[in-house]
Amino acid sequence: MSRPVDDSLDPLERERSHLASSRAALRAMREDVESLDIRDVTANWVNAEVLTRQIDDRIKALADLSDTPLFFGRLDYLHAPGAEGAEGAEGERFYIGRRHVHDADGDPMVIDWRAPVSQPFYRASKKDPMDIGLRRRFGYTGGDLTAYEDEHLSDPAEAARTSRLLQQEIERPRVGPMRDIVATIQPEQDEIVRSGLGGTVCVQGGPGTGKTAVGLHRVAYLLYAHRERLARTGTLVIGPNRSFLHYIEQVLPALGELTVRQATVDDLVARVEVRGTDDAAAAVIKGDARMAEVLRRAVYAHVSMPAEAVVVVRGSRRWRVPAYEVEEIVRELLDRDIRYGAAREALPQRIAHAVLVQMERSGEAPDDRVQDAVARNAAVKAAVKAIWPPVDPAKLVLRLLSDAKFLAEHADGVLDEDEQRTILWARPARSVRSAKWSAADAVLIDEASDLVTRTASLGHVVLDEAQDLSPMQYRAVGRRCTTGSATVLGDLAQGTTPWATRSWEEALEHLGKRDGVIEELTAGFRVPTDVITYASRLLPSIAPGLTPVASIRDNPGFFEIREVAEAAEVVAACGESLRHEGSVGLIAADARVPVLAEALKAAGLEYLAPGEETTRQARLTLVPASLAKGLEYDYVVLDEPAAVVEGEPDERTGLRRLYVALTRAVSGLTVTHTGALPAQLG
Repeated sequence: MSRPVDDSLDPLERERSHLASSRAALRAMREDVESLDIRDVTANWVNAEVLTRQIDDRIKALADLSDTPLFFGRLDYLHAPGAEGAEGAEGERFYIGRRHVHDADGDPMVIDWRAPVSQPFYRASKKDPMDIGLRRRFGYTGGDLTAYEDEHLSDPAEAARTSRLLQQEIERPRVGPMRDIVATIQPEQDEIVRSGLGGTVCVQGGPGTGKTAVGLHRVAYLLYAHRERLARTGTLVIGPNRSFLHYIEQVLPALGELTVRQATVDDLVARVEVRGTDDAAAAVIKGDARMAEVLRRAVYAHVSMPAEAVVVVRGSRRWRVPAYEVEEIVRELLDRDIRYGAAREALPQRIAHAVLVQMERSGEAPDDRVQDAVARNAAVKAAVKAIWPPVDPAKLVLRLLSDAKFLAEHADGVLDEDEQRTILWARPARSVRSAKWSAADAVLIDEASDLVTRTASLGHVVLDEAQDLSPMQYRAVGRRCTTGSATVLGDLAQGTTPWATRSWEEALEHLGKRDGVIEELTAGFRVPTDVITYASRLLPSIAPGLTPVASIRDNPGFFEIREVAEAAEVVAACGESLRHEGSVGLIAADARVPVLAEALKAAGLEYLAPGEETTRQARLTLVPASLAKGLEYDYVVLDEPAAVVEGEPDERTGLRRLYVALTRAVSGLTVTHTGALPAQLG
């Protein structure tokens, strides 16, 4: 808001003074929370524990990170917000930052970037200034404010221009985990970030378009706008692997959000220990949505119609429910299409109700306690066990994959004979514990578990790198947000599994979100022009019809193709990249990693594995191509592109893997090769 201005200071000094005052105010806010005494305000130790945890989270959220700017922009409104055009409505000034900061009187010193009043910082333009007279961006070196840049949006004499500070922030070298992008969110990204909680959004975005950051910032925005609701229902971010999750894990805490859970799809369905693998053909069939019907048939095949009446003895009276009446109850439960387990729990109550009807007709006046007692009667329990027996999901899937006759019975008309043979185990396991379950098997067990007992639903789920999921994996994720919404992020051109997504419409169908809105990001912020142009040569072969990413960066970046004779020359290229500021990734076909690791050791170059955090002392990471997706490095050395392609089961998947590897660089890419390059790059 507006504050007295010290005209004795130059503009930069005034802004530095406001930064110092804001940091002092944040420190005071934190000290206020730390000084809270809860001894006399909690009724018991449970309440005390809950409140203590909430206070600890609040203290963490108010941390002032010395190398992270407290605010990155300023908006000078022409009129007080909400009073545009009102006579005498004086404009106000707002500093935009990562979190809200107020002074001792409660007046805001920094406005949270998610607040409505902050929106023009991302959306205002010369064509639509949104009542903004001036937008100021700040430049920092470390945590010190060192520059500012002004845009006079309401001044027709000032031409629109590219922000130098914005470009510098986008291109700033990175060491360590992924950073937030609150200072550089673009209008098309902001629209997605601020879309409502009720709807599902699917974002198709090529390399460097910021889709992952957009998804994470949407979570942060939704937690700001719907905090109470999401505090009850929960939020979840799903990534492709642990390395990726480690890379992004600091983004939300840096924005003050500490309660969002992160997991892989494998984590979600971890009902059995995964110790085996499938060949591609078996994995594709097990991941096919048709398996859901096979499992549904197998589960409900356990239900059988009663062969005899249920006779309940209470005292001297015998109450008889005829077999036909029990069958009517069973069929009515089946027709309701409720969960197997829920129907099984309802069946004894329905039989007991039929007994109570007879009691009432005979002149008795039974109540709910009598009905519960009848439902627990031995005869009723025996009938339920015979008619609607319990089903163990893991044992069910074990039988389907081990027993050809059982599979054929329930896959008839769904899977052909060849497909059934493909997924049957060559050596059937003796038990659930001894079975060598694959990742695809675990998803089948999760599906069967949901048929028996409903999976708990969250308020919002972010699904990143979604293009690599199978239809059955989409269903597993969809079960976690049946009553909530989702943000789906991916790039069809980067699908590197045999079951990779063919279209986002199909993906949303499997997710159970057919009404989801599909958005496309095509402006590249992170990948240099020369690099993305070279990588886009692969698009006609891997994703025909997909719009190529257009880099908007002024700096074309460093790009070189270098023919080498041995691994030592690849290492030398890494050494050259390390002379620049920032992180370096050496990406290679998985089979080439051991050779390059030895060459790096021989040269005395220390390196990290994917998932290990880079520091200023350790900036080089050796990355198998299979783990490169979603990661970024300032400089990349890509070893032997043809080997990356040949390491996959088919050419299209190999070229997609190569496309991923080519687009991990933020500032420069060196491609080294001994053999011929793939023809598509010629």
